[in-house]
Amino acid sequence: MAAHVLRLRLALMLGALRGDRAVRTVIGMLALIAATIAVCIALLSLADAPVSVARTVIVLGGAAALLGFLIGPVLTGTQDQLDPRKFGIFGVDVKQMPWILALGSLVSVPSFALLAVAVCLAIVLTELGAPAPVAVLVAIVGFLSSAIAARIGMALNALLLPGRRSRELTTLFVLAVVVIAFPVAVFLASLEWDGRVPDAVDRVTETIGFTPLGAIPSFPLAIAEGDTAGAWGAGIVALVTLGALWMLWNLLVQRLLTMTERPATSRERTGLGWYGVLPSNAFGAIAARSLVYWLRDRRYIVNFVIVPIAGVLTVFPLLVAGVPLYIAALVPVPVMALFFGWLPHNDVAYDSTALWLHVASGVRGLADRLGRLVPIALVALPVLAVAVPLTLALIESWYLLMPLIGLASSLFLTGLGCSSILSVVSPYAVSRPGDSPFQQPQRAASRGGYGPAITFLGSLIFSAPTIWLFILTVIEDGVFNPLTFWVGIGTGVLVLAAGAVIGGRIYDRSGERLMEFVETA
Repeated sequence: MAAHVLRLRLALMLGALRGDRAVRTVIGMLALIAATIAVCIALLSLADAPVSVARTVIVLGGAAALLGFLIGPVLTGTQDQLDPRKFGIFGVDVKQMPWILALGSLVSVPSFALLAVAVCLAIVLTELGAPAPVAVLVAIVGFLSSAIAARIGMALNALLLPGRRSRELTTLFVLAVVVIAFPVAVFLASLEWDGRVPDAVDRVTETIGFTPLGAIPSFPLAIAEGDTAGAWGAGIVALVTLGALWMLWNLLVQRLLTMTERPATSRERTGLGWYGVLPSNAFGAIAARSLVYWLRDRRYIVNFVIVPIAGVLTVFPLLVAGVPLYIAALVPVPVMALFFGWLPHNDVAYDSTALWLHVASGVRGLADRLGRLVPIALVALPVLAVAVPLTLALIESWYLLMPLIGLASSLFLTGLGCSSILSVVSPYAVSRPGDSPFQQPQRAASRGGYGPAITFLGSLIFSAPTIWLFILTVIEDGVFNPLTFWVGIGTGVLVLAAGAVIGGRIYDRSGERLMEFVETA
């Protein structure tokens, strides 16, 4: 069976060079070869670097590589050519298939590229002072761990996600990567290396070196530095990591070989868009409907565009008035968070007569309130995730990371909580669907003009403790860092939860009034 799988894998590799996609395949292979050569050259250049610098690059790079092999197939929707389910009809030995499929997966272009990097890693580790047998063993273990991690990622993708990846689901994954990866990249780029490892990066490297992600490359480097205790700790974690990956791969293969095949016609294939991605309940339906509106109706899109612009423009009047750049640069993020939380305060009015869908279907108020906040969250979180690190990199004050996140969270979440109440208590007339977003509506029944002001002031009042703590943090150089962060997060979550519950109960009792409003406003 193993020989058959290896021949099949080789045939699949050669078959990719034929047919209509041959040119695309060749271009992809050339790009991978170029990237592999660049990585190998960069890795070999570490042989002459100080051990501390080489340790930082190798440990962080190895951790990123292992994590990338694990979650990459899930993010990109990569399909496994040797999917265990394809062998289920042949009556194969379930206990033998994990190692057979793992062995067959090594016959691939990405595996060859990974093997080349592993060879260069062994050479560099030897040059840095690690014993040659240990360096070779670590390179082999790292190679196998990454290969198995990729198999696990593809197996999880086959089990948990649709066979055909929709544009909307890919968008969610891309946003998640932006929220996590962009701040890290800006932080690392803003540091002053000057031929040495910054203290913050060194502490992070030391921590990651004792985790499953970085223990494998950390083990030989600890030996090279003479750190016996660190070598033992990293070595044990590395062996446990390899064993855990192998056990998980075995469990997934057994699951895939014994599971019932998913029907070919899934929700993703029916073209439902956001409705096929979000949960099949009232919350998911309302969130999907809101996403369709917010991402296609120009009245909503204008609001999205204006908020970041307004946040940035606040800096210039402050600079003209003589406010130091250090202080003025801290203003845009809280302003953007405040206005993002304020945006849905009149969301019901934008529905127009479509509100009858919610009322007629008997949707619970809590599901309606929470579902309407999903579009704002999907836009605001990436924008704030980009704005916060850029601000801190500009003023070179990374100690304000936690306080600024706490302040932005408080303003944003309290705004959403207040908006959840005011959008059903005090809706007011807006331009109708298809009208210009800048057109002033002329409605005889326009009412509730106090809603925007109450939402705005409510966010500021609830966030006042966090604002005060943030000011003290700036004045006292970080004394109140953790307190500002946790007070901001706690305040925001509590106000959002209370606002959603209260707004939901008011919504449950106001269906007739809201229907009358959208028909006459």
